[in-house]
Amino acid sequence: MKTIGLIGGMSWESSAEYYRILNEETRKRLGSNHSCPCILYSFDFQPIEELQHKGNWKDLESLLNKAGRQLAGAGSEILLLCTNTMHYVADGLEALPVPFLHIADATGEAIQKKGLKKVGLLGTRFTMEKDFYKARLFEKFGIETIIPDKAGREEVHRIIYEELVKGQIRRESKEVYIQVIRQLSQAGAEGVILGCTEIPMLIREEDSPLPVFDTTRLHALAALAMAMP
Repeated sequence: MKTIGLIGGMSWESSAEYYRILNEETRKRLGSNHSCPCILYSFDFQPIEELQHKGNWKDLESLLNKAGRQLAGAGSEILLLCTNTMHYVADGLEALPVPFLHIADATGEAIQKKGLKKVGLLGTRFTMEKDFYKARLFEKFGIETIIPDKAGREEVHRIIYEELVKGQIRRESKEVYIQVIRQLSQAGAEGVILGCTEIPMLIREEDSPLPVFDTTRLHALAALAMAMP
């Protein structure tokens, strides 16, 4: 089985989910006491968050590229960036000699298999408002993506940074997300992308009025498919 390199810590709450999914699924598939060979590079999230909100994406890209090179040098055979937002500056990782699995590709393949053409996207303000995610889904998979209105985007973003990255799960925040998903459904969405790796901590399939696409799980499972002998 190939060794998976994880660029995590953004936040560590969701990185822990990646680690859990990778190891649980490896044991299910290979049996006995098998687990997933992986190497984790975990960032301190506070300076990352500060750079994001300052719009300093150039420095963020440099940090990611350094982490990717270190993981490649340590023996990683597949690279995963355990966050949706930071894929905005993932071009350098795709240029490394180690295969890099883009989270939007894993998500797009799952949506395509369901035969959906129009989906809602929840995530940080950066993921929802910038084109890097939506454009990739459309260009590679022909999937149209819609996002919440301004008030909805602000609430979705706030809950991520003020609660979810700190491991705080609140019933009232779940209700906010469910209402936003309902609005996306009314706007024509056939499903909804949980496009921040912390959102699946709050919203499950059974909570949503639309089919959900859990990017954390989809990304981890796609990596396992690449890693398995």
